[in-house]
Amino acid sequence: MRSFLKTLLAVFLGTILGAAMIASYLQFQPVVGASLDSRAESKTATQPPVVSKAAFVNDNAVISTYERVSPAVVFVTSIGQPQMGFFGQFPTKGTGSGFVINADGHILTNNHVVEGARKLEVTLPDNTTLPAKVIGTDPGSDLALIKIDPGQEKLTVAKLGDSDKLRVGELAIAIGNPFGLERTVTVGVISSLGRNYPSQSGRTIANMIQTDAAINPGNSGGPLLNANGEVVGINTAIESPVQGSVGIGFAIPINTAKRVLPQMMKGGEVEHPWLGLSGQAVTPSLADQLKLPVKSGVYVVDVISDSPAAKAGLKGATNMPSHRNLGQQETPSGGDVITAVDKVQVTKVEDIIAYLDTKSVGDQVQLKVNRDGKELTLDVTLAAWPKDLQQ
Repeated sequence: MRSFLKTLLAVFLGTILGAAMIASYLQFQPVVGASLDSRAESKTATQPPVVSKAAFVNDNAVISTYERVSPAVVFVTSIGQPQMGFFGQFPTKGTGSGFVINADGHILTNNHVVEGARKLEVTLPDNTTLPAKVIGTDPGSDLALIKIDPGQEKLTVAKLGDSDKLRVGELAIAIGNPFGLERTVTVGVISSLGRNYPSQSGRTIANMIQTDAAINPGNSGGPLLNANGEVVGINTAIESPVQGSVGIGFAIPINTAKRVLPQMMKGGEVEHPWLGLSGQAVTPSLADQLKLPVKSGVYVVDVISDSPAAKAGLKGATNMPSHRNLGQQETPSGGDVITAVDKVQVTKVEDIIAYLDTKSVGDQVQLKVNRDGKELTLDVTLAAWPKDLQQ
């Protein structure tokens, strides 16, 4: 009996000792679940988290901007000349956006929104519809100024900002009426600055704002706003193969509109200065190909007959290449190179357009020209951009 008790005690003590040893061993081993969590935390610490675009948007800025500015955004309906259809004549109708710029009822929009209209209507945020009339237009910049008589209506006025202070990457807020959906807000960033885009008049609009804030048909003429709720651009065009937003939209800088507003207020059509030439930027390869004496500037390819440039004696390219490489276009030689306008250096055609935008029809400018290695100065009197010129 005593031997049996000794054996039982030995087994009991052995069991306890074994359990203690196992517990001691496990205490110093990583738990499988904990090791996975530890690796996940380490990975999170070394790799930045994936953040959606919405995380960068300041909700309060968007909400406050929309609440303050959307009452200044109007719905513009343009009724054009009747057209013949299967069941007889019917009036053409187009829609767009605009925004109120003063308490007198002046509204900025795009020229293409109102062009050709025989009747205009503006719908206010309270659904009041009023007749509108065109005061002034600037087809070359795709701008128009229209006016309503607000009567007893108290209008909300949009505050105009300074588009020269824009920086790529900052918040961009668009408000308009895409596809007839009144006062829709979309958000993005300023994607780029200084873009060039052709207007319906054929004239290039310089220094356009590019944004990825969704812009669709019906947004035209509406405001592009910064985080402070100031209008920095007028939404104008999209680059899209499907006529819908693909994240590339363009807006006219508000400073362009502010520059021509006094002329539009006076009525009629804004005239833009015109030189009358076509050219291309001088690149190292072009300079080598044509053996140009300069490495930068604007190479004059063609001078329009009887234009200011022609009257000043500017010379375009005349000598076609004697041979052409298959699939490669070669530029004719013999043209002048414009290196400066009024001592302002130019490296591309858009530089000339941007500078001329600061001038008026009838002003005189000096072109610094290199012709066959010789420096020339030509005085040019600017004429108005021809209405029938589509190049």
